[in-house]
Amino acid sequence: MNQNDPIDAPAAWLLRGRVMHERLSPVRHRFTYPLFQVSCDVARMDALSSWWFAVDRRRILSLRSSDYGPRDGRPLDAWMRERLAEAAIPADGAIWLQTIPRIAGYAFNPVSFWYCHDKDGELRAIYADVNNTFGQHHGYLLCAPGAAAIRGDVALECRKVFHVSPFCKVEGEYVFRVNRHGRSWSVGIDYRVDDKWLLRTAIGMRAEPFTGAGMLNAVVRAPFNALNVMFRIHWQALRLSLKRVPFHGKSPSGPLVDTPTHGAGRVRELSPSATPSDQEIRP
Repeated sequence: MNQNDPIDAPAAWLLRGRVMHERLSPVRHRFTYPLFQVSCDVARMDALSSWWFAVDRRRILSLRSSDYGPRDGRPLDAWMRERLAEAAIPADGAIWLQTIPRIAGYAFNPVSFWYCHDKDGELRAIYADVNNTFGQHHGYLLCAPGAAAIRGDVALECRKVFHVSPFCKVEGEYVFRVNRHGRSWSVGIDYRVDDKWLLRTAIGMRAEPFTGAGMLNAVVRAPFNALNVMFRIHWQALRLSLKRVPFHGKSPSGPLVDTPTHGAGRVRELSPSATPSDQEIRP
């Protein structure tokens, strides 16, 4: 699979891999766990209907369009292209959504990623579609300086304006990095406040053909893939409480998804001051 030629790719991929999350302050706390996701060409999602997978229909595995973007059932491709046009980002090619599918109707996605390409297949923008456990959501629209192509040496930065965890205030900045080498895909997300790194997250996935056999094998290996996400959030919260990490409660957030936060990027400097996950983005 050519990462710079998404138009010629299949309409979807099965992604299998691991997630790593590490708190660096005020105490160190690290965990990893297995995960599977799907990556779909948003414009071709309706063509994915089968007996085992569908969009906006009941299947063993499914996606619900109202889980993403505006959350109101509007066509996702058209909605995202409006956001890109408003931000003057020249992403007029394929848009891919990376997310956890519903299993038997249930899923919780802390974050899904939209990858927005231009007509030549270059990645021009990333939309981080974030949910919290209080039923709220927010989007961070990220691009490189001058809306240039996003490659592995570009760190995408934005202010944190949305409440996610009661163990963190709504302050500071996120730094995102994306790397794709063939079928190996990774996303790094680091969080800092006042130039001090507090959290690092890495999602490392491998793309596989989107087939019934492959998807059912993934379900058999991880039947509680979607449910475990919510369970692990609360389990890790309990562990942080036992470690006496300060609890801040539910903080007020900034504007929600109707006005996505637009983040800029910078070319990453590979130096001792680089982001914590620079050397570990494939857990």
